[in-house]
Amino acid sequence: MKITKKLFSAAVGALLLAGTVSAIAADKTVVVGYQTDALPSSLAIANGDFEKATGTKIDFRKFNSGADVIAAIAGGDVQVGYVGSSPFAAAASRGLDVKAFYLASISGTDEALVVRNGSGINGLGDLKGKKLAAAPVSTDHYQLLALIKNQGLTEKDVHIFAIPQPEIVAAYNRGDIDGGFVWDPALTELKKGGKVLVTSKDVAEKGAPTFSAWIATGTFAKEHPEFLKAFSSVVDKETKSFINDKAAWSKDSENAKQLAKLLGGTPADQAAGLQNLNLVPVTAQASDIWLGGGENSGIAKILKETSAFLKEQKKISDVLPSYASFVTPTAVSSLK
Repeated sequence: MKITKKLFSAAVGALLLAGTVSAIAADKTVVVGYQTDALPSSLAIANGDFEKATGTKIDFRKFNSGADVIAAIAGGDVQVGYVGSSPFAAAASRGLDVKAFYLASISGTDEALVVRNGSGINGLGDLKGKKLAAAPVSTDHYQLLALIKNQGLTEKDVHIFAIPQPEIVAAYNRGDIDGGFVWDPALTELKKGGKVLVTSKDVAEKGAPTFSAWIATGTFAKEHPEFLKAFSSVVDKETKSFINDKAAWSKDSENAKQLAKLLGGTPADQAAGLQNLNLVPVTAQASDIWLGGGENSGIAKILKETSAFLKEQKKISDVLPSYASFVTPTAVSSLK
């Protein structure tokens, strides 16, 4: 087939136009919200690998909770963020256009209910009449409420305080509360004066599973799929490094030192926190089990189940018929 000069020029022009739609302009900055959780991928924030892989200037902003990340996304200040399933479910139920593109972790021992020494809590049967706290609209708050319900109790039986993690640590150390459902660095701090009563994994096995994920606004995911693929490849690289080379993430490692500098605490704290993670291999993420199953995907199901519970607790007003539109396997489908 003969291609005329005019047709060739038109074709090139179309390709260039397509490139401007998917590429991020050199003078633009992508804002990414992260939290203080010990994650292998946080190393790429510290060493610049995310920017190198995406070829994009990234403004990384640290938030105290997923609810804060969601608020920033809703306000248009953040395009990509790391959140837990509870604030994600609440935001989706209220119509915020966001999509989970990488499953960071599922219920593990990285979040837990820690009870203070001298609180009189030796088991789940001792929770009645006690004062417990969790960050508002967090996965911990959701699981704490689910745990209370599982024990046949209500918020009239147990005093639940929804306060930020720094306030939880302060109240715990003063003896104002008996325990807190938290993640690091608060988890490490609370353990110093108490003991773990139950973990997120324990509560998941009682019927309230959770996850944490990297999400992007629907518009950003549609316009910049290559950015999300490159971003996911970096998360996957660091995750595989942690799984396959434990020595590189030990308390004396350079990786642990960089995480401590970025996230707080000591290298030993970060190394210990990483051991509590429940990670999902990227091949499983791309399957129907997690990101690829549409309405029947694991993430969509958990979002719907979480939303139903939040509505029952009068934390949200509506539950959507389906949460499939808030999940996409595109960014991880090409990773192995």
